[in-house]
Amino acid sequence: MVETETHNAVVLHIEICSPAHLTDDVLGLVRDDEAVSSVAVVRGASLKPVGDLVKIDVAREAADDLITAVRDLGVADKGSLRVEEVETFLSRGALEAERRAPGFGSDAVVWAQVGRRAYGESELNFTYLGFMILATVLAAIAVVLDSQILTVGAMVLGPEFGVITAICVAVVLRRPNLLWMSVRTLAVGFVVGIVATFVFALVVRGLGWVTVDDLRHHPETEFIYSPDKWSFIVAILAAVAGVLSITSARTGALSGVFISVTTIPAAGNLALASAFGEWTEVRGSGLQLVVNIGGMALAGCLTLWIQKVLWKPFSRRRVERVRATG
Repeated sequence: MVETETHNAVVLHIEICSPAHLTDDVLGLVRDDEAVSSVAVVRGASLKPVGDLVKIDVAREAADDLITAVRDLGVADKGSLRVEEVETFLSRGALEAERRAPGFGSDAVVWAQVGRRAYGESELNFTYLGFMILATVLAAIAVVLDSQILTVGAMVLGPEFGVITAICVAVVLRRPNLLWMSVRTLAVGFVVGIVATFVFALVVRGLGWVTVDDLRHHPETEFIYSPDKWSFIVAILAAVAGVLSITSARTGALSGVFISVTTIPAAGNLALASAFGEWTEVRGSGLQLVVNIGGMALAGCLTLWIQKVLWKPFSRRRVERVRATG
């Protein structure tokens, strides 16, 4: 049993619905690739498009190069590629393929997956707006009750980090359409969340549930509208951790990002303070919001760019080895 566990390789499973005239070209790419541990083809299995089904298991380190090569054949235009993460893969051959592929699987970025996720996060839909409203309203309640627990809850509930990451991906991969979609989604989301929270604050003020005096002493949540150098540093660190979690095989750090940056709490307090005419807090919350978003966007772009630069030597080495064996 111990010996079997040592053969648990980190691989990606790729399924290709290939038009019949492209199948041999696809097989020519993957059959002798030392990073590919298994290849299966079922002739005539694809009905739409009419063609073949090709299944490939490849070491994660080499997946991005392989996906790019297959797409360059035109398979994505006339057929389809499906990429899946494999949690458990017991194979001595896969382990050998992983060892032969340059680099480490946890460091490798599969840009097709990153891009797909970025487009998904940048969609302006009712679910996203709903979470923005819920998060900012919860943040405002956290300020009223001076509750750090509710503040953390609002941070976790907020969906804005995915959109900021999509902006970074758009900048690094030079995709203007994705950039426009992401910026629009981020801006509209915050505007809708702040306006909804502003209306909520006016209602509770009119009902007498909250008074101006209730807002003038909340030491536990004062950090929300008091930005300083540490706010910027925390935003940078959180963005780096978040981007690394999204682009690598390690996702455990992502939850920590949501409870590190006071973006949503700042938006909630901005709306609340506006409803009660507390303009000092409005300015502080607005500045906190700008510092957090700016710091995360800057750090996210830089992290993605560094990942691309650092991985280039491994990708180049792999291309040279494929050519040598070919």
